[in-house]
Amino acid sequence: MQQSPLVDGPVADAAPIAAPTQDIDDFIYLMSHDVRASVRALLELPQWIAEDLSDAGISVTGSVAQSIDLMNRHTARLDRMLADLLAYSRVGRMQETREVDFSAALDEVLGAVKLPEGFRLIRHFGCARGVMGEQDILTLWSALISNAVKHHDRDTGKIAVQTMQEGEMIRFTVMDDGPGIEEPMRARALEAMTTLRPRDEVEGTGMGLANVRKMASHYGGSITLSAARPDGRGLRVDLLLPANIVPD
Repeated sequence: MQQSPLVDGPVADAAPIAAPTQDIDDFIYLMSHDVRASVRALLELPQWIAEDLSDAGISVTGSVAQSIDLMNRHTARLDRMLADLLAYSRVGRMQETREVDFSAALDEVLGAVKLPEGFRLIRHFGCARGVMGEQDILTLWSALISNAVKHHDRDTGKIAVQTMQEGEMIRFTVMDDGPGIEEPMRARALEAMTTLRPRDEVEGTGMGLANVRKMASHYGGSITLSAARPDGRGLRVDLLLPANIVPD
């Protein structure tokens, strides 16, 4: 077992995960890609309706405004779900496998996933680069950072990101100081399209950790969820992947 510089105590290893079939990935990709084209058009329709009503001198208030807002929220939710399903279907394929810079990939993700004010991110890259899918590393950081922010229960928070070389493996660790996930619910949190809280409370598709779990499956690694602190608060995600390590 390894000692982490960001966490007190040893790091436990987890069992490998079996890989999904190619046929399922192909089906998910084709379905999500085709349906999303229609959903993207539907995203604009409520705005066009509201604009047409306004141009006609009809005030959009009351139940009409509420209905349009409901259409916007549910269509946007469907679009996010299809985007995450597309990412799920593309793990380990339809991308170039090459040497990637973990810190540069994290910076790219942080440009799109803005941290709320009051949140800070600490990074420690003991392993700076490795060979993997160029899109997979972006999916990995995006899923774990978004998950840490989205499920936090306070206005301020801390997220710690770390990579370590362990023999022929790379350990990716992301920790937060949010509410965490109780041990009986951790296996369920890794399932596809599963959310532990109602979507009206926390917007999410239930695909973030599932995408990371599939990444572990594809590369022949493992994923472990645990509490980040002894008092049970915080979530710690450890992803162990075999890779060609590129030293500094």
